[in-house]
Formats: sequence, C-alpha cells, structure tokens
Amino acid sequence: MGDQPIWITFIVTFAIMTVLLLSMAYTTWYERKVLARFQDRLGPTRTGKAGLMQPLADAVKLMGKEDLVPDAADRNVFLFAPLITFTTALLSAAVIPWGGTVQIFGTDVNLYPTDINVGALFILATGSIGVYGIILGGWSSGNRYSLLGAIRSAAQVISYELILGFSLVGIFIITGTMSLTDIMFKQHEMLSFGPFEISNWFVLTQPLGFVLFVIAAVAETNRAPFDLPEAESELVAGFMTEYSAMRFALYFLGEYISMIIMSLFAATLFLGGTSGPGADKFWGLGIMWLVLKVMAFLFFYIWLRATLPRFRFDQLMGLAWKVLLPLAILNIVVTAFFRLIGNGQVF
Repeated sequence: MGDQPIWITFIVTFAIMTVLLLSMAYTTWYERKVLARFQDRLGPTRTGKAGLMQPLADAVKLMGKEDLVPDAADRNVFLFAPLITFTTALLSAAVIPWGGTVQIFGTDVNLYPTDINVGALFILATGSIGVYGIILGGWSSGNRYSLLGAIRSAAQVISYELILGFSLVGIFIITGTMSLTDIMFKQHEMLSFGPFEISNWFVLTQPLGFVLFVIAAVAETNRAPFDLPEAESELVAGFMTEYSAMRFALYFLGEYISMIIMSLFAATLFLGGTSGPGADKFWGLGIMWLVLKVMAFLFFYIWLRATLPRFRFDQLMGLAWKVLLPLAILNIVVTAFFRLIGNGQVF
C-alpha cells in the first residue's frame, strides 16, 4: 500500500474490483460475439443494442433457477467449493499494477491495491488454491463423471503450474525481483539496437518464456484445447455436471476472471504493462494500453477455442512433461548464462 491513507487504498481497490467484475460479465458477451464471427453467425442481438444486455439477462436467468443438491453429495463441501474458485480468482487482482503513483486532485494515489515483493508468486499461489474449488466440487458431487473431471484437473494443474512458474524464472533472473510493479517499470526503459530504440518489453528478451507462459496459462484456466476437466463430449460437463443456478455461475464466472487475470499477468510481465506511446505523459493512456493488451490476449483465448480440437489426456500430459518442461529448463539455463557473462545484463 505504500504510505498512502487507507481510505485511498480502499477506493482504488473498490474501483479495480468493480471494473474486474464488469469485465468478467462482458467477457462472456465478447466471447460469444467473436465466436459468432468465426462461425458466420450474429451472436447475441436480442437483449439491448448489439446484445449488450445479454450478461444481465443471463444473471437474471441463473438467479431464477433452482439450486439443486444431489442426494449422494457431501452437502457442505458441494455448496462451498464454487466460492473457492471464484474468490481466489478475484484475490489475484490485488497485486496487478495499473500504473505507478499519480496525482489526482493534488493527492498521491497508487494505481494498485498493494505491491508486495513476491507479487508474481502470489498470483501463482492463488491460482493453485483456486483449483481446489474444482477438485472439491467434483469429488463432493457423488458423480463419477464429476470425479473424473476433478482428477483430470488435479493432474493438469500439477503439470502446467510447474511450466507456468518455470516460464517466469527468466524474468526473475533478469530483474532480480518478483514485484509486478518493479517488473513493469523495468520494461519502461529503452533498449538500443544501433540507431533504433525500442521499449524493453520482456517478450523480446524472453520469447521462449512468453510462448511457454501462454500455453501454460491456457491450460491453467482450463480453456480449449486444454478443457479436459469439463470435456462435455466425454464427461457430460465434467466437474460441473451436478451444479446448477448461481453455483454453476460461480464456476463459470471464476473461469472468466481467471482468463482476465492471466491476460493482465501476461501483459504486465511480457508486454510492458502500461507501457505505450504517450503513457509517460498521461497515466490514463497507460491504462488504455494495458486494457488493449488484455483484450488482445482474450481474443487469442477465444481464437484458440474456435480453431483447435481438444487434446487427448495422454497428449496433454505428454506435452507438459516431454516438451514444455525441458524447454522451460533450457530457457532458464540460457538466460542465467547470458546474465553471468553480461555482468548482470542479458542484452
């Protein structure tokens, strides 16, 4: 929080959470519109102009449905599990920086709820805890399909959480910090290539790490082609088979929050965060650039869903342990070597 008054931190946190919840709702609209374009359809059109009221209509529909609990379910765990996935996804937003310290009406305001020196590790940890909601929900349902989805999710998160963490080690070696704010501002520096100067975005110095991160992030959020825990063609709806009404919606929305958080995470770590033309002169432009980068990542998520078929589970595991893990270790070794011979500098 720094040394700013607690009431300012509360206002900033409230504003960020409000934007995140609204973004979560309209990411569903964004996905349906983009998928419709890929499939030569119109998508939502009936509820409001261009279907913009569709998220509200979905919320009203889900709140009006009956919340069913199977007789064979462990009732307490069954009811509580979706909240784990939903709340841990929201909690990750606490360390995402939307800028530095700016002056608003003569008062210094930090454009982030908090800045801890292990911010990147905090997001990885909350993502790992969030999968407990999926595992407990599938196990407590008393349904074999749900249990299989939960087991798949456990195996998937163990494999791809490792790749996700290893893909970031190169950045930690270069910057010497895990603070997302520090990492973001390191990328605001300029790199010289002869007569040219470009922003020091880590996607340029860590291209392999970026590719590994993107693949692991898609798997971590259970999105196609890595949506094995909820493979409807094999497991009905996987771990969510027995859920209905708002508890189903909590899982559904938790997935979309996780997509947004991973997009913010990637934009901050690899694409300079708020870095962009004019951002050094007006902080509002920096936020705009961050939002545009996040929208580009979300578009990539949707593009994958519209294009690629689902992997078999053995292919999913084989990709993680036989291909991605060796590449991640290679990236760490090469980055450490260049830092060693470059007196602390990779380039």
